[in-house]
Amino acid sequence: MANGRFEQLKTKYQTALRVMEQQQVRLQNLHLQDDKLFIRATAPSQAAKNAVWDQIKLADPAYADLTCDITVEAAAAPAAPAPAEEYYTVQPGDTLSKIAKQHYGNANEYMRIFEANRNLLSDPNKIQVGQRLLIPRK
Repeated sequence: MANGRFEQLKTKYQTALRVMEQQQVRLQNLHLQDDKLFIRATAPSQAAKNAVWDQIKLADPAYADLTCDITVEAAAAPAAPAPAEEYYTVQPGDTLSKIAKQHYGNANEYMRIFEANRNLLSDPNKIQVGQRLLIPRK
């Protein structure tokens, strides 16, 4: 008898279950509990959760035969913004090519650093220990 009731309630709320699938709501529990359909799920967004609830209310505005617990995933922490400017202090043995290789992975990018530091440098081959160079973002 319980299995028949479970199937009956699943059929009644089939549109809501379909919307859960479409909205990529992760179903954690779906079973009969206290003669009600019990749904526990996690939605990727509040909008997805709302879409499911809209369908539930269309199937039965009172949803007296349903217990539904949908949580919204916690959003991932936003990535830290890239620094507006990055500086590098010239060390003994440094060249613009070496600095470019270190920051860009390509020594041939040294002219980007030179151009960004024209106010300090007159020749890309003449940098001095202790100079603070602007490293342009890629």
